[in-house]
Amino acid sequence: MDYSLAALKLLCGQLKDARGTPSQNALTLGGILFQRVWLQGVLVSNDDEDRLLLDDSTGIVELNLSGDFRQRQWKTGMYVMVVGGFFVRTGDIPVIKVHKIVDLSPFPDREAMWYLEVLEAYKLFYQPLIEEFI
Repeated sequence: MDYSLAALKLLCGQLKDARGTPSQNALTLGGILFQRVWLQGVLVSNDDEDRLLLDDSTGIVELNLSGDFRQRQWKTGMYVMVVGGFFVRTGDIPVIKVHKIVDLSPFPDREAMWYLEVLEAYKLFYQPLIEEFI
């Protein structure tokens, strides 16, 4: 994992546009090279108890928890922030290998603020790079 590449603040729905790169262990989104993403959303249940799914109303991703994160009580309905490595899987939903996960449920305004944060990051940082790429 190349930690010099920033974790992009994104909505789950934007991940469908990510493409692999032939020369690096990374992905590209409109010309922006990345390996990690920063998402926020609600934990939703799944048939398989080992699979934890995050839904931000634009899409769903699977969270791959390891170590101490597996020991915590993650409950359906929690609003969480997740940072982790992004992996595309053919024929299945994308997966995030979680590096950090925080329960933001006690802060009810975080969900509304998240959409503004993603919009701000897009306009200030990502849009100029994407327009340059096109």
